[in-house]
Amino acid sequence: MNFEDEMEELESAEDFLQYFELDYEPSVVHVNRLHILQRFHDYLQKAAADMPENEPAKRTVYSKLLQRAYQDFVESNAQTEKVFKVFSMGEPQTAFVSLGDIKT
Repeated sequence: MNFEDEMEELESAEDFLQYFELDYEPSVVHVNRLHILQRFHDYLQKAAADMPENEPAKRTVYSKLLQRAYQDFVESNAQTEKVFKVFSMGEPQTAFVSLGDIKT
């Protein structure tokens, strides 16, 4: 099985961290698993143009990016990191519709 096939088999943040043999605190992953995976995905997208073709080198880049994504949430939190759009939307927006505009 090649590297890409192995990556396809991984499902959870814990699976990825264990696959790359990275030390992690289960409580951090429990609270931030989706955020860690999304940040990892974002980092991979940014690195795609410079990704090495060589499998061992690619594996090293993936490992470093996953470690970085995990570390983001060790040092911070989901609300501060704003990984998902819902956190960057800001305050709720209100709109005014006058009674004159509500005609049937």
